[in-house]
Amino acid sequence: MNKFFRAIIAAWGAKKLGGGCLSTIVIFIIIYTLLGKCDNKSRASVPLPNKPQVTVCR
Repeated sequence: MNKFFRAIIAAWGAKKLGGGCLSTIVIFIIIYTLLGKCDNKSRASVPLPNKPQVTVCR
């Protein structure tokens, strides 16, 4: 997810859920990091190692 849109969504959620100044900042950080964990690009960029095939002859 684009960092700009992630910040906008986190700010909107923090505004709706936060009660005071400090709780709004904490909620923003939590939502921002959770949206960063949902990023598929970070998991897809790591290639899987190629395992050599082992054939067993009996």
